[in-house]
Amino acid sequence: MEVYVYDAVRTPRGKSKATGGLAEFTPQELVSQLIDALRTRTGEDTIGRAAGLTLGCVGQIGAQGGHIALVSRLHANLPPEMRALSLNNFCVSGLTAVGLSASDALALGDDRLRIAGGVEMMSRVPFMGDHAFYYDDPETAARLRYVPVVLSADLMATMNGYDKADLDAVTLRSHQRAAAAWARGDLGGVVPIVRADGSVALAHDEGIRPDTTAESLAAMEPAFAGMGAKGFDAIMLAARPELDAIRHVHSVANCPPTCDGAGLVLIGSRAAGEAAGLAPRARIRGFAEATADPVLQLTAGFAAMDSVLAQTGLAIGDFDRIEFMEAFAATPVRFEREYAPDPDRVNPDGGHLAMGHPMGASGAILLGTLVDGMERQGGSLGLVVVHGGSGVGSAMVVERV
Repeated sequence: MEVYVYDAVRTPRGKSKATGGLAEFTPQELVSQLIDALRTRTGEDTIGRAAGLTLGCVGQIGAQGGHIALVSRLHANLPPEMRALSLNNFCVSGLTAVGLSASDALALGDDRLRIAGGVEMMSRVPFMGDHAFYYDDPETAARLRYVPVVLSADLMATMNGYDKADLDAVTLRSHQRAAAAWARGDLGGVVPIVRADGSVALAHDEGIRPDTTAESLAAMEPAFAGMGAKGFDAIMLAARPELDAIRHVHSVANCPPTCDGAGLVLIGSRAAGEAAGLAPRARIRGFAEATADPVLQLTAGFAAMDSVLAQTGLAIGDFDRIEFMEAFAATPVRFEREYAPDPDRVNPDGGHLAMGHPMGASGAILLGTLVDGMERQGGSLGLVVVHGGSGVGSAMVVERV
């Protein structure tokens, strides 16, 4: 039995502030509108017969609390017998949701479709809004070696000798490519979010800055030395005693902006698709998750990528398109320098540095972007790589069919 991608949809990404384009909605409203889009694209009966809805979400409190997958299932008027699962695997949650759903189908030999993805509304639940002891309690944070993820990005830059100009170059490219993709109308699977009266609230990713220049990025100073001085630099230097100091090089512009958004992927076996009258768009050939030392946390995505490459027997040069999560600018710089991919095949329509990072949804959004892009531009093999805080990573290989 094999698992296939039958469809993928996402919302536009809205700024995570009260005036953001999606801020007037609730998380379950975003998911419900994506469910409606899947109903329209694949049929009411198809979605109603799905075995489960699995959603990744990082900030599961407040508006996103109370089992957000179950709340979303209820809001979308999905059948009560449809299983709902909410999960938090930090920023890789959306891809984990897809991977677990595929693994569940394989383990059970279950010929039913599944809906998986994620949602995050950072205008309602801000970054670290759950105030977990892990990062809010100084004693707990020190004992467990918690380091803010942006400081780990500075550590990666320090260890590998990247300077701010290196980071600015990948940031500029991300904005330029994203702006060009939207201008061409090339981003498929994006569902405009509408109000109750039918008016469109948001139809595009609103964080992209088409007027970004090398000069404007160069003018933005590194922003996180003060944070590092609060004891986090000491934790990192204890982990890497060969370093004399942490060079803080990331500016705010070299970080993926927080935002609101959701993404869903419809997956299932060949028999499940045939029963629903659907043609598969891609086959999932491999999926891997990995962990890393929490101080060196952004290496976990690379470890997951290495694992899925070994699992499938593929090399970076075999892929026609790669969606590599731009989790701070140091990560795409490292990917390019250590793995030498064809730069034209990596994030050709821009990435997170421009379009933003709705944490629990990002992995599903990138998978949908990958499948849409391969269909539009050609090619058969695609790779998604996602990074998460405190050392979690995920990667998936798909083949277009």
